Parts: sequence; structure tokens; C-alpha cells
Amino acid sequence: MQDIVKFIKKNDIGKVKENVSLSNYTTYKVGGTAKVLVYPKNIEKLILLLKELKSSNVKHKVLGFGSNLIFSDDVYDGVIIKLDSFDDLKIDDTVITVGAGYSLVKLSYVCLKEGLTGLEFASGIPGTIGGAVFMNAGAYKSDMASVVSEVKVLTPNLEIKTLYNQDLDYKYRSSYLKHNPDYISLEVKIVLRHGDKKEIKDLMERRRQKRLMMQPLEYPSAGSVFRNPDNDFAGRLIEECNLKGYSIGGAKVSEKHANFIINYNKAKASDVKDLIYYVHDKVKEETGVDLKIEQEFVNWE
Repeated sequence: MQDIVKFIKKNDIGKVKENVSLSNYTTYKVGGTAKVLVYPKNIEKLILLLKELKSSNVKHKVLGFGSNLIFSDDVYDGVIIKLDSFDDLKIDDTVITVGAGYSLVKLSYVCLKEGLTGLEFASGIPGTIGGAVFMNAGAYKSDMASVVSEVKVLTPNLEIKTLYNQDLDYKYRSSYLKHNPDYISLEVKIVLRHGDKKEIKDLMERRRQKRLMMQPLEYPSAGSVFRNPDNDFAGRLIEECNLKGYSIGGAKVSEKHANFIINYNKAKASDVKDLIYYVHDKVKEETGVDLKIEQEFVNWE
């Protein structure tokens, strides 16, 4: 890995860190050590880095805010790529062009200030724009599919290409990008509508208060663990199986919201993973429902 670090520095790819704890880069606050973490300055530097990683056969992972990833406790013997520098923002009437590294929550509040409606659902979703379009993040019966016009991506062949809404194959918590993870989101175009600032603000505030009451925001978590099955709620099924408060190691099923698993006492990544699968198997055994896990497990092989 020292050769990669030398390459990054020699070619001025961007800020680089070595031997970082992934618990500092995920919302569960778990995970082992990554050998190298780098913040490419721009698209050209990103492409240059990826060419080197591919030719050197070094594994890598693009990481947003880590709100939907669970890294193992093992060393990640590769390069973590953070696109924090991809944060340009341009607003032209109702059309927003935003970098993949921009905060989704921050953007929702920028839209409030601009009197633009359609992104209120995102005001409580911790993640980057790139991560949001990747997994079709959503809440309150709305999602990214309803506002994304196009996404500029880097293909596995390191070509810059534009995918339009109809190309993205959006479904509930799914997209073309999720099924083709070697594509990297670079920039997103979102189309909203003009709205009343007071109405937008009131709606976001009501939802914020509801989250404070209903979700265990005082603990590290990754939001909803399981997708809601058709015409039902994962939280209801988990509660029906008397799993609220059930714990493995330092990980626990929230007593506030059963579809949240929290790191309440210095949990290891293995605690979180084991608890997720325990809940999944218990619900399937007792109700017959095969809950779909929303979170992605990385470096468990």
C-alpha cells in the first residue's frame, strides 16, 4: 500500500490518510481499520487514481457518510475513496445541479431557503447526494426517483456518462446504480417546484419533531435496518416477535423504534451484523416474512 500512498502524493490526487478507523466514518460507529483513505480533488484526479488502483489490483470502495454501510472489524486492505470535494452547488430557478459529495440534509435546507418544494422528505436522511441516488433514499412516501432528472456517472471503463431518470430503473430502495456498483455518481441534477417557504418549513419541523419522538437519534445507528414489506411495516413485525430491547454485545434493537438497531455500548461490527441476522431469522421463523436488509456489508469475506 505504500506504493499507492506514494502515487497519491506524487500525483497530487488529494488529501490522504493512513490506517484510519472506519468507526469514525460510519453512522453505526463500528468497523476496522482502512489502510488508506483519500479525498480526490476532482474528477480528473479520481480517474487517475482509479486507473492506478485497477492496474495495481488494489481493492477500493467509494464511501459517502457511511449511513448505510457496515464494515467488518477486520482491516480493510485497500483504499477508501471519499468524494467530499465533489460538493459544487448550482441553482437555476427550480433546477439544482449538485456534486455527489454534498450532504442530502444540507441540500434540503438550502431548498427551504430558496422556496423550493419536493425535497422535504430528505431533511432527516443522513447521507450524501451520491449515496441517496444510489439507493433511492426516501421517506414519507417520496424518494429520490421523484426528483432526480439525471446523474453524471463514471462508468467501470472510466468514461463520464449521463444517465437519465428513465435509465436509472428506480424502484423502492433500489436503482440501476445499486445493481451496478462499479458506476460512481459524480453529479446529480434535481428538479423541484416553487413552494411556500412557511409551508415547507412547517412540514420539515413537524417531521423533525416526530423523528425526535419516534427514533433513537441519541445513539449511533444507520436508520431503518429492513425495508417495509408490502402493506406492512418491518418495525411492527419485529415488535410482534418481542424483539424490542434484544441485544447482542453492544448492539441492541431500539426500544423506541424496532426497525432501528443501535450501538448503545461500544458495539463491534460483528455485534451489529449478528443482531441484524438474528432479527431477520426470528421474524421469518415466527411470521413467514423474509425481511430485506437495507444495509450493505463490506469486507466480511
